[in-house]
Amino acid sequence: MRRVRPQMIVIAWVFAWTSATGCGADGASIAPVDSIQRVDLAPGASARCVWNAAYQENYAADSVAEILASARDCYVLIDPFDSAPARDAIRAMIDRGNTVGCYISVGTCEDARDDFAAMRPFCVERQWGEWEGEYFVDRTDTGLLPLMKSRIDQLSAWGCEMVEFDNMDWAFDDDYRRTYGFSATAAEAIAYNRSLCEHVHSLGMSCMAKSTRQGAEIFDGGTFESYPDDLNWWESDDLSAFLDAGQLGVIVHYGESDCEGRYAWYRERYGDDLSFICEHRGNRAYVHFERE
Repeated sequence: MRRVRPQMIVIAWVFAWTSATGCGADGASIAPVDSIQRVDLAPGASARCVWNAAYQENYAADSVAEILASARDCYVLIDPFDSAPARDAIRAMIDRGNTVGCYISVGTCEDARDDFAAMRPFCVERQWGEWEGEYFVDRTDTGLLPLMKSRIDQLSAWGCEMVEFDNMDWAFDDDYRRTYGFSATAAEAIAYNRSLCEHVHSLGMSCMAKSTRQGAEIFDGGTFESYPDDLNWWESDDLSAFLDAGQLGVIVHYGESDCEGRYAWYRERYGDDLSFICEHRGNRAYVHFERE
């Protein structure tokens, strides 16, 4: 789940100030770094470079032009429903050896999507406080599944190779349940996620979990989002389980002044198979890590 933290307003102010000044919160200058960092991985390590045109936190996500110019043999995440250029570039990205993952939010209704009117009856009335235009799924009955499966059918038709399930853990959060009033239970969410992943598999694509492995044993990898003040917040065994199974395990880390140091910090905990991308405060953009 895209993490909602109480300090978000403070962080936004800090990043606005640091963006304007080029300094850290302590006043120290933050020097830009190369956008691609090459690292010496152990022989046989399965880590992949990561490019991200879907998740935007403090600064712009990777552009399609940047991906086509520089991403080779990487995991590339796009939102083809939101970006026609990304949708049109899927084949070219794959031809460059990349694995293309396509974003879908399974735990929310988003008012910018073309099918929002059809999905709206299945979601709560109250907007998610930190994400304008998004509403948590209220119930996962049979009426919602065909709508989500239709999205997945479209992703397959466009040529996506993986489907990344954002917000799949919404019903695991009791605080959210009390605040927003959705009725879906954790067990119902797990069954719903599994049904959608089975549909993804039936179309020859793979499933990328988001923030959890709970109930996602049939998934083919997982993405976890990280912040300087909220490191390693997920269940560590969830990410380790994906990596131990030889699957893709990705950390997307935001708002960092020392991306190389943070990558080393996470590699100490998860090993050389970890794939990592880092939003750098000096660059105001993502830094990508790949083999030497």
